[in-house]
Amino acid sequence: MNELVRMISVDGTLTVIAADTTDIINRMERIHKTSAVTSAALGRLLTAASLMGAVLKGRDDSLTLRLNGGGPAGTLIAVSDSSGNVRGYVENPVVEIPLNSKGKLDVAGAVGKNGGLTVMKDLGLKEPYIGQTPIVSGEIAEDITSYFAVSEQIPSVCALGVLVNPDLSIKAAGGFIIQLLPTALDDTIDKVEECIKDIEPVTKMLSDGMSPEDICRKVLKGFELETLDSSSPEYRCNCSKERVTNALISLGKNELNEMAQEPQTEVECHFCDKRYVFSSSEIKKLAESI
Repeated sequence: MNELVRMISVDGTLTVIAADTTDIINRMERIHKTSAVTSAALGRLLTAASLMGAVLKGRDDSLTLRLNGGGPAGTLIAVSDSSGNVRGYVENPVVEIPLNSKGKLDVAGAVGKNGGLTVMKDLGLKEPYIGQTPIVSGEIAEDITSYFAVSEQIPSVCALGVLVNPDLSIKAAGGFIIQLLPTALDDTIDKVEECIKDIEPVTKMLSDGMSPEDICRKVLKGFELETLDSSSPEYRCNCSKERVTNALISLGKNELNEMAQEPQTEVECHFCDKRYVFSSSEIKKLAESI
């Protein structure tokens, strides 16, 4: 089961949020049939979106991460609601490239480094908040850290990981984000750096049976922490026949009349495995309704 926990230091200087997203990324792999390196890339982005979405305050708030570095994976998109439930999409789900110089999956090579990360927050206002930063490494965690520093001026530490089995299923996936609060003391950064300098990869900690709360306490062993809240996020798509119908109507009368020449029209959701089928007569009715 997926688990996400938010904690705050007792001295009020920082927050940390951690998640085990193994089941979420397994669901993503089954839907998109991703290769190992694209599972790692989209899995990291989905985990980041879940962590960032879970701190949104409004019930109907949502967050979208869009990453395009010009690499063979193409554009990656992850969307989260305010409960950390996510859905995602990768333009090219199967990418086969050599391991990197450390013998690991080359996420940066799949994503590319010539592009940017776009963060869009829909907070129920007239216009969504949009922040854009250049890709720093393509490894995603560093790019999320850079976004917080540049666009939101929040000193942060982000770690993300996805461990892929030989059969392409996901053995472990998760991550954490540490953020300093305005009340942080001058030596807080030094103290955090000391805590995390020799920290194990997130996937190693999860594989060893550690919970998100265990991870929070281990990475910030120099701080006394208390829990703010916890949840069980899922891979969840909000597509529906109504939404697809509205999307078809937006194509316009002429486009729909052309589509109506075919016996049926099939629309597949980018984010999940659902397919919506419309008969020729249904398409004609949609055209007549415009």
